[in-house]
Amino acid sequence: MNSTDAIPRRCPRSPDRARRPALRVLAAVGAVLAFVSGCAAPMPGTAPAPPVPAPGAAGELTEEDVNAWLDGLVPASLETAGIAGAAVSVVHDGEILTSRGYGYSDTGVGHEYGETAAGDIVPLPVDPDGTLFRVGSVTKPFTATAVMQLVEAGDLDLDADVNEYLDFTLETSFDEAVTLRHLLTHTAGFEERFEGMIQPEGTDPDLREHVTDDPPEQVYRPGTVPAYSNYGYALAGYVVERVSQTPFEDYVDENVLAPIRMDSSSVRQPLPDDLRDSLSEGYTTDDGGPRDFETVGGAPAGALSATATDMARFMLAHLNTEGTDGPALLEPDTLALMHEPALDEETLGNMAEGPRMALGFFEEDRNGHRILGHGGDTRFFHTHMQIYPEDGAGVFVTLNSGGREATSSLRLREAVTSGFADRYFPAEEREETPSSDGEPVPEQSSRDRAETVAGTYVSSRTVHSNFMSVVNALGGTMVTARSDGTILVVPGPETGRPTAYEEVQPWVWREVGGQRLLTARVEDDRVSALGYGAAFTLLRADPPRSVTVALPVLALSMTVLVVAVLSWPVGAVVRWRLSRPGRERAGRLARVLTRIAMGVAVAAAVGWAVAISMIAGFQDVPPAVLRVLQAAQLVGMAGAVPAAVVVFDNVRRRVGWGRCVGSVLVLAALVGCGWFAVTFRLVAPSV
Repeated sequence: MNSTDAIPRRCPRSPDRARRPALRVLAAVGAVLAFVSGCAAPMPGTAPAPPVPAPGAAGELTEEDVNAWLDGLVPASLETAGIAGAAVSVVHDGEILTSRGYGYSDTGVGHEYGETAAGDIVPLPVDPDGTLFRVGSVTKPFTATAVMQLVEAGDLDLDADVNEYLDFTLETSFDEAVTLRHLLTHTAGFEERFEGMIQPEGTDPDLREHVTDDPPEQVYRPGTVPAYSNYGYALAGYVVERVSQTPFEDYVDENVLAPIRMDSSSVRQPLPDDLRDSLSEGYTTDDGGPRDFETVGGAPAGALSATATDMARFMLAHLNTEGTDGPALLEPDTLALMHEPALDEETLGNMAEGPRMALGFFEEDRNGHRILGHGGDTRFFHTHMQIYPEDGAGVFVTLNSGGREATSSLRLREAVTSGFADRYFPAEEREETPSSDGEPVPEQSSRDRAETVAGTYVSSRTVHSNFMSVVNALGGTMVTARSDGTILVVPGPETGRPTAYEEVQPWVWREVGGQRLLTARVEDDRVSALGYGAAFTLLRADPPRSVTVALPVLALSMTVLVVAVLSWPVGAVVRWRLSRPGRERAGRLARVLTRIAMGVAVAAAVGWAVAISMIAGFQDVPPAVLRVLQAAQLVGMAGAVPAAVVVFDNVRRRVGWGRCVGSVLVLAALVGCGWFAVTFRLVAPSV
């Protein structure tokens, strides 16, 4: 793939994205030819990849070295991952060191497309200065910056009750007030919310409606449980809107973007006319067609569209350097406050020993260097930004596709961000298992604590009040103690694969061969939570809701019901072929009702699986459909009554052990499905 300077002019997008077959074929062929020729030919202005620095030695952080390193890494990674395009920018010592574009912002595949005078289809290469990417949750540092501007002006207090700034009363479950500090550190205690996060293209989102219409429940005491919350940031943005008496989009564009000349970026949805045609298409993979514009319902949580060069200007502004013209976004003291950890052990307990949230940024330290960062994902765009406050450096990477595998975009982003740290800010040698005072952790103590931490955990970022709570039941995390005192976490909360951790100080574990940390909160000699990644927590699962209990109950119950349902037609065919008489008339009504309940229960399970997967992918499912699924679930639960009658009748009439056992299994399966539905709120009043 190529990094180019000239960008062919794009034809305006037709509203209906017309797809004529002939043009679609030509577009595909043209994209493939351009792709192949771009991979085969050297990229303009690139040089061979520079040598890897010796272990412990830092590379030379210069434009030439960074460009050569990126050019050697990114194009091949895009091709391997199946990602259409990317942009990267790097800053250092008060200047934009480089901005690079790779691959295509529009592959030309999948929709009617502009042609050159010769009639060839021309894919659009990524222009780091002009191509906008949706940066998702990297919007949050911009929202936090807006909040801090108003704090600096004396209009907001980080520790005041947020209700002082709202025109509605925020419903809470605890006596402690929710503050802006809580909102900006993801510790306000809200459950997850899916509805309204991603809305159809053309939607005009209403921020007030988003924060007031059926808000998520508060399920954790404020300040105590990091639980990543898009709703919390939407609420913080609404506070900005209320106090400034300016629509959120206007405030950010005028007070955050404009002063640092982020002229090619905006949080508006849809984008202004002068920027709309510069937005990269979003793809699932590089060989698929473009997807619709993703409208983020809670704009302060993820609405920004930006170029790599503009993002470099934002990094420089937070490094407090004069890399761009115009006034600074914040005074140095305010920047320092914003960049320091915002909560301590008073509320976080021992989890404060691991990464913590600053105000709008994650602590993402690596190799002994302090790093503040934030990632962002929509369905099709994937982004990460990191700044090094003490080293005056920053790196930004953004992608317009997810790639062929679930973790393709994550691996590529980590290759850039971690590769940047390891190349230019490498680690010094360290002890293998140091404790806080530099002494090795006693092995027996480590084994004891490993046994204590072992168990099943669920994410704090989950739904509690409705049927989406089932997501945690199917995705728990298992922690196992090993004989050498290490623990095995399956899946690793930040890796998605089995990951081993070793204890480096009491109740703090570090990834074996890596740098990620787990910290334990211990209450009454019991580990109640594991903290990781600054804004995320694993909570010890209650046994009934544990994946080790809930999943087997659901799996066994559904297996019995599916086998029973399939046995009806099979049994009917066998009896017909063998000319055997049907079942006796006694107890027929109970048997028929039981069969109806079983069939409806299986259909409900399939329906729930489809609905939940759609909602988890931010696709709308009409409430009426969910109510129908709930009704079907209730029918299945009610089927336990006639199923019990069938069991009683079979035993009373001594119909044979086979039929008795079968009827007992069916009753147990219906009860098991009913238990699962009640436990995970599939039949709760709220959807």
